[in-house]
Order: sequence, then structure tokens, then C-alpha cells
Amino acid sequence: MKPYREALALPGLRSLLLVAVLARVPLTATGVTLTFYVVQDLGRGYGAAGLAGAAITVGAAVGGPLLGRLVDRHGLRPVLVLTAVAEAVFWSAAPMLSYLLLLPAAFLAGLLALPIFSVIRQSVAALVPVEKRRPAYALDSMSVELSFMIGPALATVGVTTISARLTLYLVGAGIVAAGVVLWLLNPPVRSVGEAATGPQPRIARRQWLTSRLVAVFAVSAAATLVLGGTDVAVIAVLRENGDVGFTGAVLSVWAVASLVGGFAYGAVRRSFSAVALMGALSLCTIPVGLGGSHWWLLCLALVPAGALCAPTIAATSDTVSRLAPASVRGEAMGLHGSAVTVGIAVGAPLAGAVIDASAPLWGFAVTGAIGALVALAVLPIELRRRRAETASATTANADDDIASALTPTAL
Repeated sequence: MKPYREALALPGLRSLLLVAVLARVPLTATGVTLTFYVVQDLGRGYGAAGLAGAAITVGAAVGGPLLGRLVDRHGLRPVLVLTAVAEAVFWSAAPMLSYLLLLPAAFLAGLLALPIFSVIRQSVAALVPVEKRRPAYALDSMSVELSFMIGPALATVGVTTISARLTLYLVGAGIVAAGVVLWLLNPPVRSVGEAATGPQPRIARRQWLTSRLVAVFAVSAAATLVLGGTDVAVIAVLRENGDVGFTGAVLSVWAVASLVGGFAYGAVRRSFSAVALMGALSLCTIPVGLGGSHWWLLCLALVPAGALCAPTIAATSDTVSRLAPASVRGEAMGLHGSAVTVGIAVGAPLAGAVIDASAPLWGFAVTGAIGALVALAVLPIELRRRRAETASATTANADDDIASALTPTAL
């Protein structure tokens, strides 16, 4: 518990994480709400609903780094004003748009989506010293898990008890309110030391977008691809066995395992590589479908993979915060958010296509295998980094030994 106490004692972190949980809830409700609206109110199929969700996703993937770059150049508040206004316009107009107008509007809404996820991670890096970021990012990852547990559930309640159209308005109001609260909080995007140095010259992208940082983005995308595929495969397995009624219970076990894993990751003193965590997550996902004969067996099979979800995302966020210079951290976090978004967007339909062509258990196996292959592909970069760090440490120790030997006392 000591790492968490030390992190939470830092000024501003408690309020930031509390706002993060509440602000992310309406954002996590958008997918479910939009799906129900397109299917129920517009009378379209689930494919059409998925296309509308994809429009927002693609827009968010493109807009994330662009908004991050604006934060780097102009500060947080102007970007929050711009995106909050865009969100207000879209969610107030969406219930009145035809399907053909909804698609381009959804893309623009994604392009100018409130950048809560990336801003929170950027602010964590500004508030927390490097040596204490692991527990801080573990807390952030757990808060994301809580938001995804609450948001879609509230959206489903709203759609079933009120209507999809009114729920769209409520979701939009929640997102705008989140932007206002974040504007009032105005968390720092640079540490006190970084801000004190004044405006920094712009660093060329080729200088900071190194092979290692690209590898971290690939790991982030692969991790969420596995998670998106798992989500679909769980539902498919339960439907095949007639256990659809236990879907909530199974997904809850998966989420709780992630929370426990995230807590353990932040509490231990040892640091773990994001590549190793993602590789372990992928390997643990491959055999999950073998437990699909009973819903409770599926719960047990999901626990190892679930325990690695939050740690993997936390490790990627932490690594990006360490590798990206402060002057471009917003853009780097935006790219990280885009990688996460793309992974989820690809994982779900990929698993669905595999399941349609074979059986539900292959949804786990194929997405897990892809994640493992990505881990193997970026492993040489990780090994080169470790060798370089070992050589650097050895050289530093040798220099210290020489300096000690040449002191007057030694002589």
C-alpha cells in the first residue's frame, strides 16, 4: 500500500483521478447508446449501428494526436473549450439527424472528441515524478476499468427505461459537464520544473518518435485488440451454450480480475515491461475458449488474462510518459490513445469474423495469437534497450570504481 499512499499524497492527484472516473463514464456510454438509437429509433440493423460507431472511432483515432498537439502548443483550456462545444453541438443535433447525415457528423464528433483519456494521462505525468508513476498509472488504469463497468450499464438502463433518443441527450450533457469540470480543475500538462523553463522549441517528430516509442504504440494496439476480441468471443460462447443470462456475471468477473491485477501491479516495487505483460495477456487469452462449456468455467479461464488487462495498459501509459519529451507529451499521449482506439476497433470485428467462419473458441485463440505475434515482433527492440541499459550501468559503475581508486584516501 505504501506506493499508493506516496502517490496519492502528491498535490492534485486525488482530485484528478476522481474527476477522471466521473468524466469517463459518459464517454464509455456513447457506443451502447448510439447502437440502440440507430437500431431502435432509426430502424437500421446492427451493421449500420456498427458503422456509426466506427465513424466516431476513426474520427477519434485521427483527432487524438492533433488535439494533443494543440494542447502542447496552446495549453489545455482552449482545447477543452473547442471540444466541449463540438460535443454539445453533435449530441444535441444527433437525435434529429437522418442516418446518412449521422455518419459524417459522427466522424467530426470523433475528430473533436473531448480528449479526457489522453489529457488525464498527460496530467498524471505532470503531477507525478518518474519514480512514482507506476502506481499512479495503475490507479488511472483501474479508474478506466470502473468507468467501463458503470457507463455502458447506465446507458442500457437509460435506453430501456426512458428511450434511446433521450439517453443521447443525457450522454451529451454528461460529456459537456465533464469538459466543464475538467476546465475548472485545469490540471497541469507539464510539471512545475518543465513549466518553469518556459516555452520550449518544437522538437521534430523524427527525433522523438523513436522505434521504441512506435513499439509501445504497437503493443498498446495489440493489447486492446485482444481485449476487444475477448469481449465479443465471451458473448458468442455464452450464446452458443444458452448461457446468455450469465453474460453480466462473466464480464464482471473479468473486470474485477483486471482491477485486482492493476492494484497488484501498482503495489509491487518491481517494474514490468509492457511487452512482457502484453505477451502474457495474449498467451493467457488463447486457451480461454476451452472453458466455454460452462459459464463458471469461462469465468475461471478469464481470470489470468483479466488480471493482466489493467497492468498492460498502465505499463504502456507509463512508458510513453517516460519516452516522450514534455514539449510533445500531448501529441504522444494522443498517439497512444489512437493506438488503443484502433486496437479495440479492429479486435471486435476481427473476432466476430473468425467466430462466424469457425467457432466461438477461435475468437479467443486468433486474437490472442495476433497479440503474441506482435509481442515477438517488438521483442528485439526491447532486448536492445535492456542491453543498452545494462552496458550503460556497467560503464557508470566502472567509472565510479576508477574515481574511488584515484581519491587521496585510496592513494
